[in-house]
Amino acid sequence: MKARALFSRDEMLNLNVETLKERGVTVQDIADVAYQQQSKWSDDISMQDCIDSVEKILSLRDTFHILLLGAEIDRLTEENLIKEPLREILNSDLGMFGVDELFGLEIAGLFGTIGKTNFGDIDVNKPGIVDKLNGDGKADKKQCHTFLDDIVGAIAAAASTRVAQITNENEARKDPNYKEIQLDFDL
Repeated sequence: MKARALFSRDEMLNLNVETLKERGVTVQDIADVAYQQQSKWSDDISMQDCIDSVEKILSLRDTFHILLLGAEIDRLTEENLIKEPLREILNSDLGMFGVDELFGLEIAGLFGTIGKTNFGDIDVNKPGIVDKLNGDGKADKKQCHTFLDDIVGAIAAAASTRVAQITNENEARKDPNYKEIQLDFDL
């Protein structure tokens, strides 16, 4: 099979889901964090909204590139294929490293300031799968999730923000003065 560089959104979604599965993460795990994040602010969300939003985020090209690169860096670190001193910095998930948070901020930033704010909250409080990845990565030197925990948290943050945007859009449409216009725009 010939190597390719471009993939459709469906292919990127499927490849991202497979990459996450290989690293022990499911769409449901991420949707649980997104639901927990957004349910603080609204009772009108459903788990299905969060699952749909996670899948939408996983189909985006920027997410595809960041997730594949971050997961590969973590994998190479586990296999001792990253040179020192970077290997130990990654293995210890050194707090002052910060590049992993940059990956997360890029994904969360796809959904603006609120996406970044949600990411900051998730990064600090480490709910659900984010805490598991962070803990497993620090428990022994056999697993490295330095990038993955931030990427997963950012996907959850972006999905949570997307759910809020959809909820707000639906609420705005209830206004009696609302007039439907056709836009080629997809949240």
